[in-house]
Parts: sequence; C-alpha cells; structure tokens
Amino acid sequence: MPHPPWSRAVAVPLLLVALLVAGCSVVVIGRPSPLAAPVPDVPAGEVPVVGAGGGPVDDLARAALADLETYWSQTFPDLFGQEFPPLAGGYFSVDPADVVPGQYPQGVTCGADPLEVADNAFYCAAPRAPNSDSITYDRRFLGELAAAYGRFIPALVMAHEFGHAIQARVGYPEASIVTETQADCLAGAWTAWVAAGEAEFSQIRTPELDQLLRGYLLLRDPVGTDLRTQSAHGSYFDRVSAFQEGFADGPTACRDGFAGDRVFTQGRFSTDDEALSGGNASYPELLDIVDRTLPATWSSAFTELGARFDPPRLGAFAGRAPRCADDRDRDLVFCADEQLVAFDERDLTQPAYEDFGDFAVATAVAIPYGLAVREQLGLSVDDGEALRSAVCLAGWYGRRVFEGQTGDRTRISPGDIDESVQFLLTYGGDPDVLPGVDLTGFQLVDLFRNGFVQGLPACDIGA
Repeated sequence: MPHPPWSRAVAVPLLLVALLVAGCSVVVIGRPSPLAAPVPDVPAGEVPVVGAGGGPVDDLARAALADLETYWSQTFPDLFGQEFPPLAGGYFSVDPADVVPGQYPQGVTCGADPLEVADNAFYCAAPRAPNSDSITYDRRFLGELAAAYGRFIPALVMAHEFGHAIQARVGYPEASIVTETQADCLAGAWTAWVAAGEAEFSQIRTPELDQLLRGYLLLRDPVGTDLRTQSAHGSYFDRVSAFQEGFADGPTACRDGFAGDRVFTQGRFSTDDEALSGGNASYPELLDIVDRTLPATWSSAFTELGARFDPPRLGAFAGRAPRCADDRDRDLVFCADEQLVAFDERDLTQPAYEDFGDFAVATAVAIPYGLAVREQLGLSVDDGEALRSAVCLAGWYGRRVFEGQTGDRTRISPGDIDESVQFLLTYGGDPDVLPGVDLTGFQLVDLFRNGFVQGLPACDIGA
C-alpha cells in the first residue's frame, strides 16, 4: 500500500483555552483577530537545516523546529523523568526536482537518497545508519500543502515528525496506527503551546484552523484499510481525534492514552458489496436506518438513566421548514410542541449525502434529535448550550452505532465517522443549520469527539 502524503504529519488549532459549559466542554478561540504580532526570525546558524533554500517553507520549518526544541526541552523531563537529548542527526530540506550534486554526501535521514523524500517528510533513528535521529522533508511538497491548507502546515509536519523523535527516546507503541496517532497527539500538545502564545518563532492564526482540519482528510489511510496494516496511520477521525486530544489535554494524555485498548474507527469492509458501495446505503435505506436506530439507541439510554423515552417523529421537507419552526429558513428543526424532528432534504441532507456519504446525513439528523432528548430530560433546547450538547450527543450516537448498540444488527461502515467530521466542518458554521452557535468547525468536531470518546456525561447528560 502506498504511503499517504506527508505520511508522518499532523493538523492544527489556535490560541484557545478550555471552557467548561454546564458539563459540555468546548474549546474557545482566545484571539479573534486574524492578525498577530510579528515574530522574529530564527537567528542564523541556531537551527541548521542542510539543503535549505531560504524560501518561506524552510523559514517556517526552521521556526517550528526551534520552538519544538524549546518545548520538548522544557516538557520532556517532567513527562518522562529524564533530560531531552537533542536530535543527533539534524534536519534536511530537499527539493527532489532540484538536488544539487554533492549537497547531501551521506544522503539525508538515515542515509536515504534525497529523491526518496518526494511528497513526504520522515523521521528515522535506525542504529548505525548515516544521519540517524534526524528529520527530512520535501519543501516543494510542503509548499503545495501550505498553499492549499494554510501556512502553518509545515510547522505541523515538523511537530508530527518530532513526535516520532520523542517516541524513539522513550519507546514506540507496538502497532503502526498507535504510533502514528500518538505522534499526532504530541503534535497537538505542542500546537496548543504555540496557540497560547508561548512560542518564540511560530504562531497560528484563527482563519487557518478549519482549513487545516480539512487538510487532514488527505492524510487518512484509504477507506477500508485494515487497522493492523503494517503502515496504518488511521482514519480521518482517528487522526483528528488524536490531535485534538493532545491539544485539549496536553502531552500527559499522549503519553498515557495510547495503550492497546484505544478505540480506532479504521477498519476493513466486511463484504465486497460494502466495498463497492463505499459503505453507503441508498438514501431511502439510510432514512429507514436513522428512523430505526435513533429511537432504539435513545430508548436504551433512557432505560439506563431510569426514565422513559418517547421518540419524536422524523420528517423531511424541501426548502421551507414546517410552520412549527421558529424560523422557516432553518435546515434542521425540532418542534417541541409537536415532538417533530425535521430536516431539509433539498438544501442539506441530500447534498450532504452526495458530497460525503450516508453517515453525514445521520449526523445531521442526530443533532436536532439530541434537542428532543434534552427536552424530555427537562433541559434547555433553544440556546447555545443546548446546541453544543446536541452536537456532542451526535458523537455519542455515532459511537453506539459504531459498536453495534442500536437494538438491531445495524453497524457502521469504514469511513462513516469521517463523514461526520466532514459534515461539521462544511455545514456546522451555517446559521440555518446550527443557529446561534458561534463556534468554529474545529470546536464542533471537538464536541462531537467528546461525545464519541467520553459518552453522555461529556454532553451534560447522565452522571
């Protein structure tokens, strides 16, 4: 299987602090301006990068490497009980289309031919190999990624590779997918430090956040890849979730949260027919699945809570919400008086199905359904707190389907939870979809992740 692009790289966040809102945790952007104070350049010779051409990608990579050295020199002793040994082999920048003869007399990282770096970045610590314990990157490729997904992307690639250097010093996890996602987590912890304004040379701006999360889609393994594959890196959700865990909870979570019992959503298709369909039911079949699994899942949960659940009705409309809606331009509606959850097929669910797949639609419908759940528990349904909770509850519902806990034999397909992330990043900022919630796509995905990973208490429901 070919390696995915920058096969050992990461994705992003911003100047944020954790805010606990009625039990439903959300990450809040602390610096709303897209502008930030200028940062100094790394002094000449302080962080040598062999082969660097002096362009913007090399400047951004060098700045990140300088800040990574600082961060891990400060963090490593408390985290692992020993001093941090600097990378012995240094750093290498390559443009595979323009390699100067003799520029890399011993090759690059671990003696590799510079041409082997094309469309990638990597760390290697092979014993006795030339230039062991070093990082090499294709600057042209990183420049292309930065143009598409923001100028911070080279820094994130360096942070992920540096995560592998940390693992080389304390021990790698056994499985590839755990190794790669733990490196994503370590990169997230460093990015939070940058976002807090602690870095001397690196910074990240608000508008880059969602764009870079979208870029993570390029980094997932092909849908249907077995998580036990030797070079497995993880699904879109697996990698984003690991990064957000490091960002929110810090490096201790990265050290302790990647044991053998960690849940990954990556997996193989169970049948050839499922693979041919990409794991997608037809749109009518999907609506039937949603109409079965949402009531069954929540009835089971209410039983566990010692209560009885009366399922709301599901209804579809085309462009104009039912009269019971406060705003008939809304695409997702919960009418408490009529116990109705309704969704706009024309403008939302059918486009989401075509663009992303079936579970994007299931996630969309699960959000107003979460409001119905809150209403029956006597909780608010018409404020920001309610919608944050509902997004989190959609993540909990996704986890129940993933685990086959729906009261029937319905199970999730590979790539389905990735579709939830895509839905939230694309549609979550639309006020007709989630009105009155001033949250970024990153924040919405993090709420969904909290529900998926932590369960109902993270969503302000249950003990």
